Formats: sequence, C-alpha cells, structure tokens
Amino acid sequence: MPLPDYKNLLLPTLKKHFGYDQFRAQQQDIIEYVLEGNDALVIMPTGGGKSMCFQVPALLFEGLTVVVSPLIALMKDQVDGLKANGIHANFYNSSQSSEEQQAILEQVIKAELKLLYVAPESLAGLSNILNERYVSCIAIDEAHCISSWGHDFRPSYQQLGFLKKSLPNIPIIALTATADKATRQDILDQLKIPNAQQFISSFDRQNISLEVRSGTEKVKQIISYVKKHPNESGIIYCLSRKNTEDLAKKLNSNGVPATAYHAGLNFNERNRVQEDFVYDNTQVVCATVAFGMGIDKSNVRWVIHHNMPKNIEGYYQEIGRGGRDGLQAHALLFHSYADVIQLRRFASGASNEEVQIAKLERMKQFSEATTCRRKILLSYFGELLEENCGNCDVCKNPPQIFDGTVIAQKILSAVYRLREKEAIGTILDVLRGSQNANVLEKGYDKLKTFGIGKDVAWKDWQHFIIQLMNQGYCEIAFHKNNALQLTEFSNNVLFKGAKVSLTRPVHIAEPKVKERVKRTKVKRGASKTTADSLFERLRQLRYKISKEENIPAYLIFSDKTLMEMERDRPMSIMDLMDVSGVGQHKAETYGDEFVEEIMKFLGSKPKKDKKQATHMVTYELYKKGLSIEEISMQRKLRDTTVYSHIAKLHSDGKDINIYDFVSKREVEDVKKAKSNIEGSTSLKAYYDYFDEQLDYFKIRLALSVIDS
Repeated sequence: MPLPDYKNLLLPTLKKHFGYDQFRAQQQDIIEYVLEGNDALVIMPTGGGKSMCFQVPALLFEGLTVVVSPLIALMKDQVDGLKANGIHANFYNSSQSSEEQQAILEQVIKAELKLLYVAPESLAGLSNILNERYVSCIAIDEAHCISSWGHDFRPSYQQLGFLKKSLPNIPIIALTATADKATRQDILDQLKIPNAQQFISSFDRQNISLEVRSGTEKVKQIISYVKKHPNESGIIYCLSRKNTEDLAKKLNSNGVPATAYHAGLNFNERNRVQEDFVYDNTQVVCATVAFGMGIDKSNVRWVIHHNMPKNIEGYYQEIGRGGRDGLQAHALLFHSYADVIQLRRFASGASNEEVQIAKLERMKQFSEATTCRRKILLSYFGELLEENCGNCDVCKNPPQIFDGTVIAQKILSAVYRLREKEAIGTILDVLRGSQNANVLEKGYDKLKTFGIGKDVAWKDWQHFIIQLMNQGYCEIAFHKNNALQLTEFSNNVLFKGAKVSLTRPVHIAEPKVKERVKRTKVKRGASKTTADSLFERLRQLRYKISKEENIPAYLIFSDKTLMEMERDRPMSIMDLMDVSGVGQHKAETYGDEFVEEIMKFLGSKPKKDKKQATHMVTYELYKKGLSIEEISMQRKLRDTTVYSHIAKLHSDGKDINIYDFVSKREVEDVKKAKSNIEGSTSLKAYYDYFDEQLDYFKIRLALSVIDS
C-alpha cells in the first residue's frame, strides 16, 4: 500500500529527490495508476523519464520495489544515481559474494531499502523475500527483452511470468523504450498481465538531429566528425568486435581518447570501459550493441552508427542514448549495402528469420529515404507527424527531383548485358570504364555499355542504383552472390519509354530555393564553451567533486542543470533549489560549493556587486555563539547544509572548534579507515566503508584533523 494522501506527496517527492517541479507528459498518470495497485506497460523513448515511473512510486509504497534489470554492469550506475539523490537503493546479482548478498537480504528484512535491482537470473536468490510481506511493487525494465518479436531477445526474461502467479496482489510495471504492437502484446502475455493498461508516449525526440551518410571512407569521416566536437561524449556502434577495436585504435592514433567495448572482453574489462565513459575519463566508446542499455549518462552529445543496425527498434533505442538531458544531440548513421548483406547472413537460419529480414528491410528503407526521416521513424511506431521536422538531413537539404530516365536506362542496360550475374560493384566498374583485372578477365571492356558513365562519379552511380532498387526497377539476389537483377518493371524503362524520376545527390544538386519547413526549436548544447565561462567553471567543479566522491559527474548535476545555473546565477541555497534538477538532497550536499563558485565568478567581473559567500554568513553567526539548529532556523537552511558550511570553513582555516561537530572517537575511526582503504582517497570510499552511517561532512572534518 502507498503512504496515505500520496497524491499530495507526488510533487514534493519529485522535487525533494529529483529536483523537478513538474512531471513530464504521462508520468503522473502512470505513477498514480501504479500506486493504486494496477499493472501497467509503459512505452516511453530513451531519455523520456521511464525510471521516474517506478522510482517515485517506490518512495511512496510502504515496502520494497524490486527492479528486474537485464545487465549486471548497469545496476551500479542506476543505484549510484539513486543514492546521489538521497534514496536508499541497492543491487543483488551474481557478481557479489554470499556475505554481501546476505547483508542485502537483511537490509530488505529491516525495511532499510526502497529499491532493489536484480538480474532475472538472480531472482531465485530472493525467494525468501519475494512475498507480499516485503514487496510492494515489481518493475520489469527493458521489457522488450522478454519477447522473441523484440530486437534484443533474452530467454531468461521468459521465466518472469512466475512473478504475477506468486505475487498476485502486487502491481507489475513493465517498461521499454521501443516495442511495436506484436512485441507489446507478447510482453503482456509472457508476464501474465493481460489487463495491464498500456501507456504509450510520443516517440518524437525533437532534440536529436538525424543524419544518414554514405559509408564511403566512413572512418575518415568519423575521425573528422569527432575532432570537430572536442570534449563531447559520444558512442560509436559497430557490427563486430574487430570493428570496435580497429576504430578505437585509429581514433586514439589521431588524438581522440577512445576505447572498445564488446562481448569478448571479460566482466572486469567491460566494467572498466563503461566506468571510464560514465565518469568522463574516456570521450568515445566504440561498441557493439550490448553497450549503453540502461546507462543514464545524460551528456552524450552524439551517437554514430559505423554500421547499419538490424532494425529500427534497435536504432531508435541506441540514438536515444544521446541528449538525455534535453539538449541538442546528433545521430549519424553510415549506410552501405555491405552491411545489409552481412545482416541478412546473420538472420539466415534464425527461428524468426522472416521477421528479422522484414525489419531489416524497413531499416534499409529508412536509410535510403529522400523524405523527412523523423516522419518515417515515428510512423514505424504508429505516430504521425503532420509537418516535416526540420531537424534531419533530408529536411535541411531537400533533394532535387529530376528526369533520370537516361541514367536509369544506362544502369539497367548494364545489368542486362552483364546477364544479371554481377553485384553492384562490378556494374559500377563497367559504367565507369574501370580497367581492373575482374573487368578485363571477363571481357566486360568489350560491352557496349562499358564506360558510358565515366563522366559520373562512382558514388553518384551508387546513389542512383539504390534509388532504382527502392522504386522496384532492379533488386539484389542475395542467394546468387548478391547479383543485381532486373524486375518486371525494367522492360517498361528499357523498351516502352517509361519515365523515371530520381533525386540528385546533395553535393551535385543545382542551386534551389529551399522549401519552407517547420523548424523544431531545440535547446542549444553546451559544447562551445570558453575556459572562463561560468558553465565551464561549474563543469570543472562538478568533475572535481565527482573524483572526490567517486561517482559519475552527471549524477551530481546534468549539463542542463549547469546551464540553468549559468543562466539564473543563484546566489543562495534557496535560489539554487529553484533550478530544475536540484533537489533537496543535492542542494544540501553540493549546493554551497556551487553557490560559492557562482559568486566567485560574479565577483571577478567588473561592475558587479560582490556579495558575502553563504558559508561566511554562517561563520558570522557561529562566532556569535549560535548553535547549528539556531543558524539553520535563522537562515532557513537545513542542518546538513549548515554542516557543509562548517566543513568548508574549517578547510579554509577559520577559527572553528572542530570537536563541536565531530567526536574524537569518530576521528579515530576515520583514521583507522584511512589505513584500511587502499587505492582510493575519495570521500565515497570512506562513506561506503562506514556503511553510509557516517556523514560526508564528518568524514571531511575528520580527515582535515588527521592531515593537519
């Protein structure tokens, strides 16, 4: 059961723990529906706020919310984010010792946890607490994994139907970013929640700019792109392990910090790569599709697909890992027929081969489109966009349509004279008049069509051939060495005078007044900042704190929150809490340092009124003999905020009687801990050492005594 009067607690809970004043679309409806004890299926795009739909109810339910998550490596990231917001959470999986697992079960029994993340394979270890005495809610994250119709099928997920049977009165909320109609129904059937209400949010991530490029010289293009976006985090998805390693090596040799991530690495190696990326130690990760699921890193500014994904669901989920903070992000896809051929081979022989091939075909059509890409993407998920988006490559550079009949005749004639036995590459060589060994050995240089297109670039001929395939004038015979063959429509062009319309490649398009399209307003990113900007100073402060506490920088505050601080320039903790993304816990933990940094920045500027730093106001009251409680009341601050001021004042050498705030016993305990903690000087290491029972400010004060 939820806490009494939970509806009046929703917004205060959201602000206190997450720093937001309002819920996003559908979030509150979903949360209230689940709190009333109902089952729900939530389809919400990556970055749309799915986690909030079970994390807020977890805080208002009396018992535990169990979150089933597919990847062990990601649970720590999720739990760290919750702890940074002052929420009691933990994870349970096979990477832990039996002693650690038992300690977690005891936390559940003592009602010390609100959320517990668990892999589906580890649920058996929770049998003693998986009952209505302890559990108030079950959340199934990445629920598409349960369905063989989905894009990331996980057989272990198919065992989750037992949860509803054993906990019939406990609400189950299943969540995923991408699921078509067949997948949604399969999720409901597999989880035994046929009557669950479906909440399907808009799939339109307007802040993500979409672009598709030809795969010609893509490594060179990628290196150029990344160098133009320095200090920006990005993910490059590759089709194979070798691709990830080769590309990472080339990026590093060109001065771009990059690492490879794939299933061939052991658990510790994969975890290290992920943590380096999450902690902003690595700018770029070259990864197979296994990377990124569930990662809440908010400041990924771009996602590149080195190879074409096997379906639109996977593509959409992967690009959704960019711009989770709502700022501008870029999705760049490289398209080549070599990828299509390889993906077809991967699908061959699969139990759902027909489905995989059909979804691959839709992905190919998206890649080759000459109309608004966002319209195509949204229509795939059943959502219609009336106007062009204005934020994709097609909208920004509308293609020019021209009479391409002669070009089509040349291509189809070459296919015919090569007796429909050659792949695209050879056809292009014949059209271009290439004198290579393959052409000469087969006598193709004697054909009438040899060299009839030498005045057109190779990649432009490729562009035209793809369009002819899209329009049904020719097709690839995958079972015949990928030979290009004619169709029943080909004769109409070759012999019956049928006209063919084609679009020009953008780089050879003639000047034209662009059609007016609706431009989507997207918030600018923070990529172009100068070293002395307030945003950059706040970013560096965030990074310093993240190193001290050994947590990812974005878990302290997102880029979007830092940008709002730069814009609003809060001068007190109360003002800071008006910034979106600053909750009570974070304001108390980090607020003083950020306010001070803002005041330093303003004080360094001419013609600005320099105000007294907030911790110095506390110092004046302390010198007058006021207690912590009295200072808190007079300044309308929480005790923990005033304690953080005391820690800062003592570090600055002010006349503070340290033992008013930390006992000699606690100092001795920290001293002992220091000798036992190896390889880390972060406050987080001490905090964990004391099982979160000793506050950060006491640890900081004790260390200042020890080190003095």
